[in-house]
Parts: sequence; structure tokens; C-alpha cells
Amino acid sequence: MFTHHLFKPNSIIKNYVINHLLQHPQSLFTPKRSCNCYTQTPSQEDTIIAELILKNNSKTQLVEHCRRTQWSPDLVDRVLKRLWNHGPKAIEFFKFIDRHPSYAHSGSSFDHVIDICGRLRDYKTMWDLVKEMCKRRIGPTPKTFAIVIERFISAGKSDRAVKTFLAMHEYGCPQDLCSFNTLLDLLCKSKRVEMAYGFFKVFRRRFRADTVSYNVIANGWCLIKKTSKALEVLEEMVERGLEPTVSTYNILLKGFFQASQIKQAWDFFLQMKKRGCEIDVVTYTTVIHGFGVAGEIDKAKKIFNEMIKQGCLPTVPTYNALIGVLCKKDDVENAIVVFEEMVRKGYVPNTTTYNVIIRGLCHRGEMDRALDFMGRMKDDECEPNVQTYNIVIRYFCDTGEIEKALEVFENMCNGECLPNLDTYNVLISAMFVRKKADDLLVAGRLLLEMVERGFTPREFTFNRILNGLLVTGNQGFAKEILRVQSQYGKLPRKFKL
Repeated sequence: MFTHHLFKPNSIIKNYVINHLLQHPQSLFTPKRSCNCYTQTPSQEDTIIAELILKNNSKTQLVEHCRRTQWSPDLVDRVLKRLWNHGPKAIEFFKFIDRHPSYAHSGSSFDHVIDICGRLRDYKTMWDLVKEMCKRRIGPTPKTFAIVIERFISAGKSDRAVKTFLAMHEYGCPQDLCSFNTLLDLLCKSKRVEMAYGFFKVFRRRFRADTVSYNVIANGWCLIKKTSKALEVLEEMVERGLEPTVSTYNILLKGFFQASQIKQAWDFFLQMKKRGCEIDVVTYTTVIHGFGVAGEIDKAKKIFNEMIKQGCLPTVPTYNALIGVLCKKDDVENAIVVFEEMVRKGYVPNTTTYNVIIRGLCHRGEMDRALDFMGRMKDDECEPNVQTYNIVIRYFCDTGEIEKALEVFENMCNGECLPNLDTYNVLISAMFVRKKADDLLVAGRLLLEMVERGFTPREFTFNRILNGLLVTGNQGFAKEILRVQSQYGKLPRKFKL
């Protein structure tokens, strides 16, 4: 039987489980230098407040700090964004600040919390907030409904999304062409293209469908690799007297590449040039990325050089596309050469640029260089985001360096960059690789923490951890996991304003 006292004295796992998780679950996110990552020194007001909210024993400090704070809608929104990956705490903060005597929530703050409630699938609270916006006469706006609709669609409830759109006017927010196009776009991006097209055909006259409407539907067909259907939609658009735009052509061009119809994509691009169609930086970026993904690196480079000769200056996304395909299909060293050239020319890399390079270096097993680039991000005022951390954590786990993965996880400060569902899933899966009792305790604590933060673990994850704990003799902890499993989907998340 494995019990806590059998852990190795100098084990990082021991320190992690006993000192951080078993005794002080929230202290896991205390900023510290590890794995050569930069040390984050919170100086922004929103970061300080987020950290106080996340600490279990800091309510007095939080109240005192809030008394001295000059609250504004912008500050509240920034705090809510910091707390995005801890939904229950974000809602708790929203409720707390709503009682402030000299501050009133803005519509944007309501939108943030409505979005969080939708992610937590707490639809009752979500609708209560929408009604509260009506009562306070600060909404709901088309953006509010776009959030609600997107949350229903992402939860696989497309019918409820459509019903929500049709009921907008009941909340004082009439449907218009823009909200119509938003619904179509969200349905298409979730691959519910048939449903979107059916809805489009019924309501296109009522809302006077425009070029954007047709572009959205065409893009939907392209996303599911039905370019012939996209062409039919565009033919219909022209028949109705609407002129295709450069966005229209770019959508179809990208669709050919996505469907691996490389010859059709190239022929279409040549036809665009021959007929004098406007070719913009998005067009070139699409072609560069398309050929790169297809493995035709030389052609991608040639198009990139041609673009510059034609006087069409690349943007950061263009460089990201070229760097990305070089990392995947060629050699990360060549990608870094392009990266450095981009910097010399005065372009400022964004988070996507760095994440692509970091992923490429991790894939080659050069973890130290990847962490160096992670530290370099701050020089460009580009903080690592949750995707950055997840890349590094995933590759440490894949190479069996679980302790280093946990160190990087600890470096995700509680007010700076909270872990998301992917972070927890990657780490929990890694805990079963070495088949150690110590690792299963970590997996159990990670599971409890992710549930506390409002994430939804799969039943498979619950059962896997439960069985592992029983096999290794941790019946007491297994009972705790079983208790949480019995409450699964019924966590106390509701509150009254």
C-alpha cells in the first residue's frame, strides 16, 4: 500500500503534492523563477486584485484594497479577463464589486460574466444576468446575444441558439442584418453549415442578405471542404446583383487549399491576377500558408518574395504563416532566420509568432531554447499566454520530464495567466505514464482543483483517477474524488444580484 509517508524525501513530486496541493491548494500559483522562465512581477492594478481574489486567506486584504481603489469599467473588465479561467471566482468578484457604493457595472462587465456563465453551462444565471441588464437599462446589446448564441452553439445546442436569436426583440434588442450574419457565422464555424444555409434561405429576404451574408455561407462550405457548394453560393450572389469583394475571392482561395485542391487554388490565384482582381496581403498570406502546408516550401518562399516585389508589404500574420510552415515542414532554424529578419525590419512579433517558434523548438527537443524565447517575449511587451505555457508543458510531459512540466505549471501565476482545461488534461494524462502512486495523488488534486475552477472533466478522467487511487491504496482520497463525482454538473455556481 502506498501512503503519503512513503514518498522519497527529496522528490519534487513530494514537495508539489504535500506543500502545494495538500496543504495550500492556491499557493501553487505563487510567482517564482523556475525552468529558466522569466519572473513575473505584478505591477498592474488588475493583476494585484486578481491575485488577492484567488488567495484563500486574503478577504480582509481584498476589502481593504478595494476601498482604496478607484474603480472603473475598464479596470473591472481587466480583472474579469484575468480571472477568465477561474469562472466561479470571476462571478464571485462580479457579485462582490456590484455592492460597491460608488460603482455601477457597465454592459461590458455583464457581457464578460454572461460569457463565463455560458462556458460553465450555468444557463439560469446567464439569463438572470441578461434580464438584469434590461432592468438596469444597459442592454442587452447585439454583442450580448452574440455571446449567448456562441455559448449555446459551442455546447452543441444549436437549436437553442437559433431560438435565442429569434427572441432577441423580446429583450429590447431587435434583430438586424449584422446579428443575422453573426448567427450564420457562428453556425458555420461550428460546422453546422446545413443548418446555417437553411436558416439563410428562409430569412435572407427579411434581413436583406448582403455580400457579407453570402461570404459567411461560402466560408462555411469551405470549412467542411465543399468548395463546389461555395461556388454555387457565390454564383447565386452575383445573380442577385451583389458584387464579389476581395474577401469573397480570398475565402474561396483558402477553401481550395483547405480541401487540398492545390491545383485549383493555384489556377484560381492566376485567374485573379489575369482578370485584374484586387490582390491584397491576405491573398498572398493565404497562398503562402497553403503551399507551405502542402509541403511546397520553395513555392511558398517564392510567393513571399514576389509579394514584396509587387509592392505589397507583408504583415505580422504573413510572417507568422511563413514561420509556421517552415517550423512544420522545413527546419526551425530557417524559421528563426525569418523571425530575426522580421525583427530587423521593424516588425513586432506577437504571441502567435512566439508560440509558433516555441512549438517548433519544443518539437525538436530544444526545450532550453524554447524557454529562452518564452523569456524574450516580455522584451516585446508580449506576455506568454495560456497556449504558450500549454505548449511547453505538453512537450515536457511527452518527453517524460514531468517534474519540469509541473514547475512550468507553477510558474503560471494566479493573477497573470491561469491554466485552462487543456492544461489540466495534459498534466492529468501525464500522471499515468510512470504508474507511480505519487503521481496519482497529483492527478487527484489537479482534478479537484479544475472542478473548483469551473471546468468540466470527462467521466473517463474521473473514473481513471478513482481506479488509480483505489489500486494504490489511497481509499480515503478516492472517496473524496467519488464525492466530487456525485456532485458533477451540480456545482454551486448561482448567485443573486
